[in-house]
Amino acid sequence: MKIKDLLAPGDVLVDSAASNKRELLSVLAARAANGQKLATDSVVSDVQKRDELGSTGIGGEVSIPHARLREMQRPCGLLARLKQPVDSQAIDGQPVDLVFMLLLPASSQLDQLNALATVARKLRDQTVLRRARIAGSASELYRAMTE
Repeated sequence: MKIKDLLAPGDVLVDSAASNKRELLSVLAARAANGQKLATDSVVSDVQKRDELGSTGIGGEVSIPHARLREMQRPCGLLARLKQPVDSQAIDGQPVDLVFMLLLPASSQLDQLNALATVARKLRDQTVLRRARIAGSASELYRAMTE
């Protein structure tokens, strides 16, 4: 699986604003739900419930919030670079500025694990992170993640 399998160019946001983690998750989940033509309230609720189980902040100022949804046939994502970092209770205690939200099919554990592993691997690459943080546009951020 590749990032391009999970992320479309139109699902990338630059300088997204949120004042806290709950607002961040709500805004991104609503955007992802609309993009997939899913019920916004349900997706927002599922993403927030998953985050309450444990932080999705993987360290390095990166978070991968996700939810498993019966309605999803294949994994898809939404990438956001934040205008200001937000406290996400990440494992390293650092606020996050890069967020890759995943909506995953509930029926396929293999797809879930492959998608999470693909995103985590990419977001641990220091060159990718550096390029993502200096990207001047959504298209540059998309290229930083997919090249």
